Amino acid sequence: MTTDAVLANHPFTLHRFPLEQKNRSLQAWDSADEYLLDYISEEYQSVRNILVLNDSFGALSCAISTLYQQDEQLPCIHFVNDSFVSTAACRHNLKENELPLTHISFLDSLETLPHAVDLIVLKIPKNAGYLQHQLAQLSHLPADIPVIAAGKAKEIHTSTLKSFNHFLSEPKTSLAVKKSRLIFSSTTNKPVNSKFPVSWPLESTEMTLINHANVFSRDSLDIGARFFINYLPAGKKPLNIIDLGCGNGVIGLQTLKRMPNAKVTFVDESAMAVASAQQNVQHNLPERLSHCQFTHNDCLTDFAPNSTDLVLCNPPFHQAQAITDHIAWQMFLQAKYTLRNGGELRIIGNRHLDYQDKLQRLFGNCKVLGNNKKFTVLSVIKRS
Repeated sequence: MTTDAVLANHPFTLHRFPLEQKNRSLQAWDSADEYLLDYISEEYQSVRNILVLNDSFGALSCAISTLYQQDEQLPCIHFVNDSFVSTAACRHNLKENELPLTHISFLDSLETLPHAVDLIVLKIPKNAGYLQHQLAQLSHLPADIPVIAAGKAKEIHTSTLKSFNHFLSEPKTSLAVKKSRLIFSSTTNKPVNSKFPVSWPLESTEMTLINHANVFSRDSLDIGARFFINYLPAGKKPLNIIDLGCGNGVIGLQTLKRMPNAKVTFVDESAMAVASAQQNVQHNLPERLSHCQFTHNDCLTDFAPNSTDLVLCNPPFHQAQAITDHIAWQMFLQAKYTLRNGGELRIIGNRHLDYQDKLQRLFGNCKVLGNNKKFTVLSVIKRS
């Protein structure tokens, strides 16, 4: 998506990722980005080391790069994100706007935060537990570093402010502008440890699942996965299997248990999801760890064609705040490319999403394996 200026006097060309998505009306920035940038441009004139958390597509990083450029010297930006797609988008948009990458250090959500920073800007994530984890990380930094957070006003609740107050200084909020709001706080150097990762017993098994903060359904087995488990493969065939959008890896983990000769590749665009999946295999089936690969990636991008026997998938129907099926569609297209002839894609989806029609058109076949009032389990075979 090509947009107009994100910040006054700083026009950028910004693209929302993945670039191939059909819905090009979704933009790569929002009013919370604008509000935050307008504020720091007025209130912080000369910061040099900036920590940027949860910049979805690089709008903040592009603007801050030029906002604090002095005598052709760019500021040092520490970009922290759990999302492979967001990091790729930031890299792309910096290059698109002819901004070098040398002044930015790219960190994933599990890496240690730098201590030598002058300003922290944070887009409030949708996941409240992940926000708490990030604030806990910030509580370990030196005192008196300003923290400016931005988000949609309707998503900043009393509980959000309580989280800031628990980990940082007492927060204050701005007036709402274009339905967005800012939160002002600062570090106190009073470290509070994060409660994550959490663990809980997997029902009807002897397994324990370990979940990092930004993993879907981190406190219990989600109802979709619970239903999908009833339709997982079993047997002794030495299949190459992909758990696509693996989350905590429960689907691949259960498949490993049922198929002693299978090899499973766990793939997710969340670094915390991939780490959770790896820990869960290592904790519950350590003898099978050598049969697994764990990949932080944008779906099946750059996977070899005709290389996989079976793809298992519980596709998402949202990206950040946007409800959209383009990620599911990308998963289906790339699964077809990656599967060998005769290979199978097996998915679970909400019944109202009509994946059956999409898969029928793409593969020329689609079989219903099971359904209930909420979910449908579908199977398609690649035949050409």
